[in-house]
Amino acid sequence: MPSSKNLRTSPGVPPFQWSHLWEPAIVNPVNLKSYTIPFFNLGDPYARAFHLSWLGFFVAFLSWFAFPPLIPDAIKSDLALTDAQVGNSNIIALAATFIVRAIVGPLVDHWGPRKVMAGVLILGAIPSGLAGTARSAESLYTLRFFIGILGATFVPCQAWTSAFFDKSCVGSANALVGGWGNMGGGATFIIMTSLFQSLTTTYGLTEHVAWRAAFVIVPVPILLGVAVLVLIFGQDHPAGRWSDRQRLVAAPLEIRRASENPVFASKKGFKGTEDAVISVQPVDDEEDTTPQLDSTVVDVAVNESLTLDTMSKIVSSPLTWLPALAYLTTFGVELAIDSKMADVLFSLYNKSQPGFTQTTAGYYTSIFGFLNIVTRPLGGYFGDVLYRTFGTKGKKIWTLLCGLIMGVTLLAGGFYLQKTQPNGDAQLPILMGVFSISAIFSELGNGANFALGVMSGLVGSCGNLGGIIFALVFRFQIDAGKGFWIMGIVCIAINVLLFPIHVPES
Repeated sequence: MPSSKNLRTSPGVPPFQWSHLWEPAIVNPVNLKSYTIPFFNLGDPYARAFHLSWLGFFVAFLSWFAFPPLIPDAIKSDLALTDAQVGNSNIIALAATFIVRAIVGPLVDHWGPRKVMAGVLILGAIPSGLAGTARSAESLYTLRFFIGILGATFVPCQAWTSAFFDKSCVGSANALVGGWGNMGGGATFIIMTSLFQSLTTTYGLTEHVAWRAAFVIVPVPILLGVAVLVLIFGQDHPAGRWSDRQRLVAAPLEIRRASENPVFASKKGFKGTEDAVISVQPVDDEEDTTPQLDSTVVDVAVNESLTLDTMSKIVSSPLTWLPALAYLTTFGVELAIDSKMADVLFSLYNKSQPGFTQTTAGYYTSIFGFLNIVTRPLGGYFGDVLYRTFGTKGKKIWTLLCGLIMGVTLLAGGFYLQKTQPNGDAQLPILMGVFSISAIFSELGNGANFALGVMSGLVGSCGNLGGIIFALVFRFQIDAGKGFWIMGIVCIAINVLLFPIHVPES
């Protein structure tokens, strides 16, 4: 374990200074988590962990979400797909992510987020390179299933920053990496549709060849390149290797606390983020350090090993399902909008508005993804502010309010679309305005809702389960307007039912 003398440490949270954005991280001397986020200091391991975590999640979208922007016209016509088959392919892609996210959580606990992130990117690059081999609906299903594993990058993304940043700023850190990573959904719509258009108009490729070439040109080299960056420049844990996390000063005390009450510990954003009265003195590597009671209040959160007993206690607690079900609605809606909206816009305006092409629909849909650059970080920031004033209860109310507002706007947008779609009277500005509000509160809610380890895997999987549920709504409900207001009712009902769940005060 690195010597405390080699670190910029502080016994408590330092007041914010702009210089914290480029100076080396100031860390908690007990668990080595940073009180600051040194965005611009790429020589600092804390900054590298931050940027590599969101970058890995971001590039996953370049393949994971590459089909929806090209399906409305190019892929659908090339493979002669029906609307039902398009819906099936969306469901299968989300189902793969749902399964793999649940698996990846424990893998992160065992191997650490850096290795898991790189592994998922490398595995996802293989089917991405084979995307052009699709010749039928069945082969498309298979490819989208295996490409769907890239959605699991969310889990190591969140776990990595949770391991490196103190509870005083981890909400903002997790929301930033989640939001900037999710922005990849918006970027994918622009990149893939623009590349497809360039390949067909500038380079004269047929649509049959162009969409297949797009997968080889963009996702594959980028996925492999970022995986290499993660392995070379990333660090497992502030203590060094992932296995070294057990050697921290706080580890013996915290593991004992987590074993006594793992559910309460995990629901505070870490495995055991309680404040403890502990004294810490700078020591050399060869010296033994034992925590002693003193008058300094510091956070002793550490990442301890997951056991079957701990997992069962976590999964059986209502506190676990509060963020999981809330995320089911907010992230589920985000996935549904990203997967469905381009197809809805293309079908509405392709014939009624001259020049409204698949590319145009992709550009409009990209707006929802790009909102993440602001919305998800703001959700985490407001969550941190409310946490400092009202404790966990304030954060819970904020998260659920976002889900409720999102549900109400989905109701409004769905009823408007259902009423105007038959006559072709749906106004594009109104649709974009209403569903942009839905997307904003969906992403704010996502930012307020974070966890790590098995909790990241479980919560992340529930987010994808929401995407599957809402994709099933559109699969069996031909009327898109009705599909959206059904989503709204589901979101309102779930978030209302979550309000009575009691949470710890801090």
